[in-house]
Amino acid sequence: MNAEAANPASPGPVTPTAVGAVAPTAPRRKARSRLDLRRLGRAALLGPATRDRLPDAIGHVVEAHRAHHPDADLEPLRRAYVLAESSHRGQMRKSGEPYITHPLAVTLILAELGAESTTLTASLLHDTVEDTDVTLDQVGEQFGEEVRYLVDGVTKLEKVDYGAAAEPETFRKMLVATGNDVRVMSIKLADRLHNMRTLGVMRPEKQARIAKVTRDVLIPLAERLGVQALKTELEDLVFAILHPEDYRHTRDLIVSNASRTDDPLAGAAEQVRAVLREAGIPAEVLIRPRHFVSVHRVARKRGPLRGADFGRLLVLVNEDADCYGVLGELHTCLTPVVSEFKDFIAVPKFNLYQSLHTAVAGDDGQVVEVLIRTHQMHRVAEAGVVALGNPYAQPPSEEHDGGEDADGERVDPTRPGWLSRLLDWQRSAPDPDTFWSTLREDLAQDREITVFRPDGGTLGLPEGATCVDAAYAQYGEDAHACIGARVNGRLATLSTVLTDGDSVQLLMGQDPASEPSREWLEHAHTPTARIAIQRRLAARPTACDTEPEPERRAAAPRPAPDDAEVLAARPAASAVVDLPGASVRLAGCCTPVPPDEVTGFAVHGGAVTVHRTGCAAVTDMKDAGRAEVGVSWGDTADCRVTLLAESFVRPHLLADLTEAMAGEGAEIVSATVEPPSQQRVRHTYTVQLPDAARLPTLMRAMRDVPGVYDVTRSRPPTTDG
Repeated sequence: MNAEAANPASPGPVTPTAVGAVAPTAPRRKARSRLDLRRLGRAALLGPATRDRLPDAIGHVVEAHRAHHPDADLEPLRRAYVLAESSHRGQMRKSGEPYITHPLAVTLILAELGAESTTLTASLLHDTVEDTDVTLDQVGEQFGEEVRYLVDGVTKLEKVDYGAAAEPETFRKMLVATGNDVRVMSIKLADRLHNMRTLGVMRPEKQARIAKVTRDVLIPLAERLGVQALKTELEDLVFAILHPEDYRHTRDLIVSNASRTDDPLAGAAEQVRAVLREAGIPAEVLIRPRHFVSVHRVARKRGPLRGADFGRLLVLVNEDADCYGVLGELHTCLTPVVSEFKDFIAVPKFNLYQSLHTAVAGDDGQVVEVLIRTHQMHRVAEAGVVALGNPYAQPPSEEHDGGEDADGERVDPTRPGWLSRLLDWQRSAPDPDTFWSTLREDLAQDREITVFRPDGGTLGLPEGATCVDAAYAQYGEDAHACIGARVNGRLATLSTVLTDGDSVQLLMGQDPASEPSREWLEHAHTPTARIAIQRRLAARPTACDTEPEPERRAAAPRPAPDDAEVLAARPAASAVVDLPGASVRLAGCCTPVPPDEVTGFAVHGGAVTVHRTGCAAVTDMKDAGRAEVGVSWGDTADCRVTLLAESFVRPHLLADLTEAMAGEGAEIVSATVEPPSQQRVRHTYTVQLPDAARLPTLMRAMRDVPGVYDVTRSRPPTTDG
């Protein structure tokens, strides 16, 4: 029961963010005076009327709703209000207010954010099933199955016990309900916001307990669902309860700055307006004050604050292209701080957020941060999934059936990637405690990076993620077969930590029986990766715990010959030199074989040493003035060559590699496998081929073995003495 009411506990007289100043979307309508969410309390709902009479209450909701949905059918809202008011009649909040003020306040919050009629109807009724005699069947009969489903979901959330012992399983159930329809969580977040606003009547210890749960669970969820308007106010309310001294200090800073006559943000705003006016770009330039927690963080990071640190400029335009036009004008006409530029339009954040971020330096040296976005982007930035409406409504212009995107995922704008992954985690986690611990770790991550796939797609990962996390983000459980990665074109181990903007190519093996290594858990930071690895290890502990030691040891079919033996084994007729009577030696430094382009140099004893034309020794001898001797290949086709293979560690690799070599007719004269280093292994093979023309085919076959990432010609092994 949402009876946690009290005297208003708002952060103070200064409004930290212009939550109510949500710009209208095209087509533009005449601006109206918007209600500030922070000032929605008993007075806003009851007005001058007495408590047993609420003539203006539903009017506020209707006005806010019509601002976003002018053609909405208001009849369901009227009927829902009548049912809620009559059902809750006689019930009082702990502060003495009629209980109906709570569902009205929750509904008004959602209406201000642009929620559609079905969500508002369910919001008005969200406590009726739990706290009155109204049943779910009655709700369904009067308002339809969709409203019934939402009310049922919120009712289940109300029963969640946030105590330590109950957290894992109950919160897991809560998220299952949320994931099936994100509007359930939207109502829950608005419900918690109103309860936090009116928390003052509670005992201090209960205030602290509720604030901690809000901080640890609901605020991160609001962030991931993109509902910034709710998230920022919840942060400030929690800040006031859990850190009262820091809160009072921050409030004093904001009040002191508000009393200044010279506001650098106002001057910067006028300067930006002038630049855009001259450029002919229609735009709205607003000053966006920072909320309390944001000011506190900036103060801790930068030290003493200057006027421009208390807010940012927000530039709203009509089209996406105008965003980049504004950016170009600002960077041309003002002094840009290039390090502050970020493009979240081309690469949106995981919570649907889109905007261009930049900063310009003023004549006084103060740096002004600027956000550039369209009106629609701003609406989504403030309201997140709430602004995107019904997840089940199919737009008339839907061009493809099945509701799937190019990656085969369900197209549902109200279920951003993080929430979809969340549902996968709860289904895959071996037990509630594992799910809870990984979820808490993920919620603690407040920064995300974006990495690029070779096909141009992107992966959103938490800061500190590794190639292991990227593999499971892209391939799911198929990532068990991942054998390595290339990061920005260079080979990298799976433990490599990724940074924002990296290009990542994951190297996948073909063995369906591939298993993850237990050490992968040390490098996995995302719940997706950790849960998948833990499940596989739990299902097949013997296979996963067995290290492929036999594959890591050196193997030697027979002792490796030295250079003299290799050269003596080569038939002299394999290479023909333009020096009659001269014997031929094939250089050990570059091991030439047909059909390599070769050249020769006369050496002592009447012999000619044959080198590949690209050999470094050829350059040295030319520089020394040595004369070249023409060389061509004769009829003898067989050859002996040394190859270096580089691979990642995996079971059965050596067997697969030697089988591939044998399949190309190569006889292994010697083989050496070095001890693994950082999950990489170097193999050196000296092989005898019946036909030198088959060497390129042999090398391709070796590269095609899963786990092998490079094969090159190498100098054959030598022995001293």
